[in-house]
Amino acid sequence: MSTTDPRPPVVVVMGVSGSGKSTVGRLLAQRLGVPFLEADDVHSAANRAKMTAGRPLDDEDRRPWLLALAALIREATDSGRGAVMACSALKHEYRELFRRAGAGTWFLYLALDGETAARRVAGRADHFMPALLVGSQYAALEPLRPDEPGLTVDAGADPRTIVDEAARALRKAGGPVGR
Repeated sequence: MSTTDPRPPVVVVMGVSGSGKSTVGRLLAQRLGVPFLEADDVHSAANRAKMTAGRPLDDEDRRPWLLALAALIREATDSGRGAVMACSALKHEYRELFRRAGAGTWFLYLALDGETAARRVAGRADHFMPALLVGSQYAALEPLRPDEPGLTVDAGADPRTIVDEAARALRKAGGPVGR
């Protein structure tokens, strides 16, 4: 993303399950005036069943899902409409795939401690991800690196405060920030 590119960005709101990706992502998409994409909706039935059964996904399970998400990023970039996507994006290699798919892809990492994440996930009744898999996400997690475009924030903060902070960072990075 640069000051010469007036197109809306593709922002990937990333972090472990329970970090607030969907909540923050929807609010940020509204702020930016772009579509919201929920990566969980793209999981195959087999992946959902595996997680529901308490078995963590491996890279082989994730590969088709990641490729489908990269295609969505490419489409949002090529169309010029931008998007905000809630996606765990746990590993650097996954984020690199997303960056190759869409120039200007930017990451908002919602950092959260494991105890709070597990408590939040255990309190959800409407999601296929059981709390017992939160630990496997931390085992795979590679936090956002300093050389990756984006921002790391405390996921314990108020979602609207996080969105305000993200909008300021996007503005500073040279991207359009919507309304």
